[in-house]
Amino acid sequence: MVHHHRYNLLKKGGDEEAGTLLFLYYRRRRPNLLSVLFLSLLSCTFILAPRLFSASSSLSHLCSFGVQNEGFVGNIDVNAPLCSSIPNGRICCDRSHFRSDICFMKGDVRTHSPSSSVFLYSSKSNNGFISYVSSMIDDGEQEEHDELQHERIKPYTRKWEPSIMDTIDELDLISKRANLGVHHPCDLIHNVPAVIFSTGGYTGNLYHEFNDGIMPLYITSQHFNKKVVFFILDYRNWWVIKYGDIISHLSDHPVIDFIGDNRTHCFTEAIIGLRIHDELTVDSSLMRSNESIVDFRNLLDRAYWPRIRGLIQEEEQETVDKKMSTSPTSGSVFDYQARKPKLVILSRNGSRAIMNENSLVKTSEEMGFQVQVLRPERTTELAKIYRSLNSSDVMIGVHGAAMTHFLFMKPGSVLIQVIPLGTEWAAETYYGEPARKLGLKYIGYKIKGRESSLFDEYDKDDPVLRNPSSFTKKGWEYTKKIYLEDQTVRLELRRFGKRLARAYYCITGIHPQSSLE
Repeated sequence: MVHHHRYNLLKKGGDEEAGTLLFLYYRRRRPNLLSVLFLSLLSCTFILAPRLFSASSSLSHLCSFGVQNEGFVGNIDVNAPLCSSIPNGRICCDRSHFRSDICFMKGDVRTHSPSSSVFLYSSKSNNGFISYVSSMIDDGEQEEHDELQHERIKPYTRKWEPSIMDTIDELDLISKRANLGVHHPCDLIHNVPAVIFSTGGYTGNLYHEFNDGIMPLYITSQHFNKKVVFFILDYRNWWVIKYGDIISHLSDHPVIDFIGDNRTHCFTEAIIGLRIHDELTVDSSLMRSNESIVDFRNLLDRAYWPRIRGLIQEEEQETVDKKMSTSPTSGSVFDYQARKPKLVILSRNGSRAIMNENSLVKTSEEMGFQVQVLRPERTTELAKIYRSLNSSDVMIGVHGAAMTHFLFMKPGSVLIQVIPLGTEWAAETYYGEPARKLGLKYIGYKIKGRESSLFDEYDKDDPVLRNPSSFTKKGWEYTKKIYLEDQTVRLELRRFGKRLARAYYCITGIHPQSSLE
């Protein structure tokens, strides 16, 4: 409400500014009656003249059903997001979304990293009368009334979590009058917009890196067609390296460490914060050109294929160097294997690991799959993981952050998510629903109590086994401790085999033969 009130005051232009400055002038000096009358008449002239000479324009506005707003296009789309169009010299912040805030600055925009600030210098109110009155105010009072607008923002997309937002650096966005002097001369002038965001918070967890960072960055910046500069708060060099392939397809310019780079960067437009739609998705109805999650996935394809081609060439060269000969028999086996549907198992160690993984591999191979066990580490190159999953027909994984890799699968592929006790809601919300939006054929496998390691730790009638929701509703800490950190899985392969058979049929149209039948 305070922000909205302040913004409306700014929209009214010079009327209030003239009145305020006159008040300051009278407060400092006690002129005689004649001077007071003269200045009052002069101020009224400045205030009323624009209205007297624009009567016809005002009348035409009365007959218009479009929203009239200074500096905006006449007929505004009421369904457009807040701040979708702003005039020069303004700061507009959209704080309506529960996930994130986002602010827009347009005009003479300048960064100032030592004070964690971004300044906007406005010349809109610069006219002779106000300059005359301003000259009568001493420097202290002038500095006091220097700011036109002041906003604060933490540019991270988990606004509803105070504990994590407390760890995010805050930026001050300050609008000032240019006629009072520009205090931050430009060191580098950019002819493209800036987008400023944070890589703090939960960065380090794959799910959050995509959901809270990479996908919102795509949503916010892709319409610039790479003509944009990214500034990062809570800068992490490893993050820039890890996601460099994607970043290079969103921006033609090097990423800049906002705090670490002390130069004053100047722009005509800046976006502070990122828009986010939902869990691991892109809502086409909210995008300018109706881009969807499939378009985001296509971006990943363009980003990683140059590196994948390089990996293939390296492997081919190694084959030549080793002078490996291929007999006709082994060649025919290779051709046969290539025709088999490929199944990738995302392997976990520790919590939520599949304890009978080797048996799962054997069962899958007997059913007719070509099986690859993928064990991604924190340092594993994403292009290598993308290559494996992009060429797969089926992926199996236990609920957890690594399931985010479903984004690397081609639409039409099959995703089987093993759902441990106490994780049903999260499994569906974070991965099941987004996978379907991508066009994957999703199969959720909810384990029985006897398939969980918790079955050996608790009585069979314990609520931990019989009613997990009674614990998960107590909060994240209960869910994390009991169901995420202390649980492993041992699949009943006869029961799970039905999901494998279903996946095989979805890919090949053939009912597989299995030793489990």
